[in-house]
Amino acid sequence: MKKLVFVFAAVLFTSITLNAQKIEMNKVWGGYQFTQDGKNLSLNDMQEIMKSNQEAYDLVQSAKSNKTWGMILGTAGGALVGFPIGTAIGGEDPEWALAGVGAALIVASIPIVKGFNNKTKKAVELYNNDVTSGAYHFNPSFDLNIKGTSLGITMSF
Repeated sequence: MKKLVFVFAAVLFTSITLNAQKIEMNKVWGGYQFTQDGKNLSLNDMQEIMKSNQEAYDLVQSAKSNKTWGMILGTAGGALVGFPIGTAIGGEDPEWALAGVGAALIVASIPIVKGFNNKTKKAVELYNNDVTSGAYHFNPSFDLNIKGTSLGITMSF
């Protein structure tokens, strides 16, 4: 009987723990850091986790696209600004028009990166709301099964 109570308690504890895996957001310089159960999550990890919530999954995919474009524009802009500055430091005549184009690309990447941050934050909020509401819908039913001389409890959820 003690084994039966222990197994029942272990199954109940495990099922409650599995339903309570929220993603935590920590504000860091330039955006957010996402963790789950103490493990840092990449965008690919978040996509895999959020497959069960279609709306959150779509937002993470869109955010991933924003991140890619923001990095492309920001890197190109930085290179176009850095090249004329390096030329000027080297004592030659720089092409300041390139620096202007680079600055424009950097400015253009700012709202894209901000969109990435907003979309990932909203996706995590949607996912966490779904996980929280799913935990409240956890309503197991227990049945007592008797077969011959055996006695068992089944849990359905």
